This record gives sequence, C-alpha cells and structure tokens, in this order.
Amino acid sequence: MPLFTIDGQALHYTDQGTGPAVLLAGSYLWDQAMWAPQIAALSAHYRVIALDLWGHGQSGPLPEGTTSLDDIARQAQALFDHLEIDRVTLVGLSVGGMWGARLALSAPQRINGLVLMDTYVGVEPEPTRQYYFSLFKQIEDSGAIPEPLLDIVVPIFFRPGIDPQSALYQNFRANLAALPSERLRQSIVPMGRITFSRDDLLPRLGELNPATTLVLCGDQDKPRPPSEAQEMAELIGCPCVLVPEAGHISSLENPEFVTEVLFTFLAERNSQRS
Repeated sequence: MPLFTIDGQALHYTDQGTGPAVLLAGSYLWDQAMWAPQIAALSAHYRVIALDLWGHGQSGPLPEGTTSLDDIARQAQALFDHLEIDRVTLVGLSVGGMWGARLALSAPQRINGLVLMDTYVGVEPEPTRQYYFSLFKQIEDSGAIPEPLLDIVVPIFFRPGIDPQSALYQNFRANLAALPSERLRQSIVPMGRITFSRDDLLPRLGELNPATTLVLCGDQDKPRPPSEAQEMAELIGCPCVLVPEAGHISSLENPEFVTEVLFTFLAERNSQRS
C-alpha cells in the first residue's frame, strides 16, 4: 500500500504499469475505486497513478494548514517529485479537475495533457454553495450521514435513470453510511467546504494549452451539467466531449466510452512528445 507523507499526513495512492505517466484524480466522496475500469485498461500501456483524496479511501486526515485547492495541487506536485515523474497527463474528475486545473496553471512544465471531467472551475453558484454548506452542517452536527441525507446525496452522483438497486448505487450508499464521525468532521466536511468555496478560475482558462486539453462530461451530469463543460471548453478553445448515458461519475457509468476517449487522447499526446 504506497503511502506518501506530506504536510504531516499519509497520502494513499496506487502506482500501476509502466510507460508515460497518467494521474487519475477523483471526485469528492469517492476513493480511487471510481477509476477501477480505467486503471485496469490504461495500466497495460501507461504508468497509472490514482490518489485517494484526504480523508477518503486509505489516505490520512486533511493536513493541518490545508485550506484551499491550491494546497491540494501543491501536495500532488510533491508526489510527482517523490515518484520522480517529470511530466504527467492529468485526468481530473469533479474536485480532481478543480485542483488539477490549478496544478496545470501553476506548473505547466509538469503537465503533458489535461482532461477536465465532470468538473467546473468557476465559483460555485451561491444558492448551490449555501445548500451544500447546510448539508455539511447537518453532517457535522450529527457525526454521520443519516438516512434522509443519503437519499439526497447519493442520487446527485448518478444519471437520473440509474437503477437504485444496482451494485454501483448501493455500494456507494453503503460506503457513505459507514463513514466514521471523526473522519466526517476532520476531513470530509472541511474538504467539502474547501471545494465549494473555491475561487474563480474561469478568467485564467485561456492560459491553458487548447492543443493539450480536453473537457469531458456525462450528458446527464446534474451537479456539473454539460453547459458548464461547454463554457470551459470555449474559454480554453479545446474540444468538449459528452459521455452518453452518464451522470457525474462518468468513469463508472459508461466506463468503456470514457476509457476509449482517454486512450485516444493519450495516444495523441504521447505521439506528439516522441
């Protein structure tokens, strides 16, 4: 179980395969298992690294002093140094894309390509931010995600037509229900507040290289709708691809389509480098 200690806490990651490096950075409330189909396929041709966000999966608690997505980006760059990786193609879904874009802007020399998936780097619309913060307060006060809250939170991540009895849906629900109080209060809630109080990165998207950037979004993503993806793609000047029959966790709802898009993008990026 590879662990990298930074800012006093242990960051858990997987490192599988050989070849050009690919970093998979995932969603809030999910661990790296959300990339299982992509890790299995891509690691046959690439060196695939996938992180567990602080307080998620097997990573330690949110380090003291970690107060912004820029801190998360800095910590990921330190992991590259630790792994002796000069350049990486970064695939960031949801919060992974939010801090991934910051890393691409702060250290462009480390980024071979950038895929922004089911994410948005503008500020959170104020009504949505206040709504999420009210949910965080309930979780913090109760030290759990109670049943009525699970009924609200779980469907956010999936397309409206998903079978709520499916293993994907039920496993996610069970994982959230099992989160211990200490982890919720120390890491999950603070990480949520960091995510949804982020500053506006839209004015800087023009600094990204459109030739090495791709925006990808589930066609039925509710929290990060395709209109946001298209707005970002226009500001960057890069392609925007919609994933059919997929909500927010498009990597698991339509894994074959996502993996194929990533293979094509990676092949183009790495043929241009060689």
